Amino acid sequence: MIRVHRLVENPIITPGMVPPSRPDFEVVCAFNAAVAEYNAETLLLLRVAERATSDRKTARVPVLDTSSGRTRIKIIEFNRADRRIDFRDPRCIRAPSGFYLTTISHLRLARSTDGIHFTVEPRPALFPESESEMFGIEDPRITKLGASYYIAYKGVSPRGITTSLAVTTDFISYRRLGIIFCPENLDVCIFPEKIKGRYAALHRPVPKMMGEPNMWLAWSPDLLSWGDHIFVMSVRPGKWDSARIGAGAVPIKTQDGWLEIYHGASENDVYSLGAVLLDLEKPYLILGRSNAPILKPTARYERRGFMPNVVFTCGAVRHGECLRIYYGCCDEGMAAADVSIKDVLKSLGKHKTRSRHR
Repeated sequence: MIRVHRLVENPIITPGMVPPSRPDFEVVCAFNAAVAEYNAETLLLLRVAERATSDRKTARVPVLDTSSGRTRIKIIEFNRADRRIDFRDPRCIRAPSGFYLTTISHLRLARSTDGIHFTVEPRPALFPESESEMFGIEDPRITKLGASYYIAYKGVSPRGITTSLAVTTDFISYRRLGIIFCPENLDVCIFPEKIKGRYAALHRPVPKMMGEPNMWLAWSPDLLSWGDHIFVMSVRPGKWDSARIGAGAVPIKTQDGWLEIYHGASENDVYSLGAVLLDLEKPYLILGRSNAPILKPTARYERRGFMPNVVFTCGAVRHGECLRIYYGCCDEGMAAADVSIKDVLKSLGKHKTRSRHR
């Protein structure tokens, strides 16, 4: 069994630590943060979900409005007594006029000198600004390539969920590079170096007619155009990752292969974290995979919250043989846990899945 050391300070970030972006908003969740190390600091790029303050009679929903040629937040009001409207899911509203999220998300930076105690910046780092981001931007992953930090993040709109790319060199100014994966595609993690002259990324298409939410790999010459897609691995009936899987942290290079900490969900929506080891030169080949979760929701802050029984990572930091996994808990706050890379690798059953594509 892998020994997992949860930080005694958990949860390390809660919604109450994050100031709202405007006076009539309240922060509901601060979670699923990307991780980077920069200038002797650990940085968390948080997904911050805010909602407009409402009352018992009226639900107020924030959406991005670009109809005037300028971007602004528009508040749509719904009468809670209207029986045509479905308010049962706290995350969304289903009305005759369409589907709406109850919150809008942006990305906010938190800084730490010890990787444990964080100070959240008062203003967003990246805020929704296009039609593909009408309901917000979510779940970033940060990949360092040279002196630049590339941020892959989800854009959510009535047209579906896309993945876009932004880049920064200082975590002060950011340049958006546009959509890199069309709807509906989630959990994009870009590898931290070229492999045989090309960039690689793990991604998770969401099939509607047939197939399952499985993990794939794509290649790119320039980080913008992605193709040559190759299937990597699938959900496993009867196991902890039976319903859906997706890449979590940016892959970590070891002498044994690329170590990927990924999330898996069971049929009853319990989200846990496991690991897969991928070939260094052919990262679509599986060398080993967790039979049991490395981290599953057992602590109170992982079992009770906005969405119960969820641990979900978008980033990890390696310090020698120790891997610190930063993870969202209950889609509400942030926590962290330390594991031994050697123990994780030892726990993975050795096997190699061959591909006809190579």
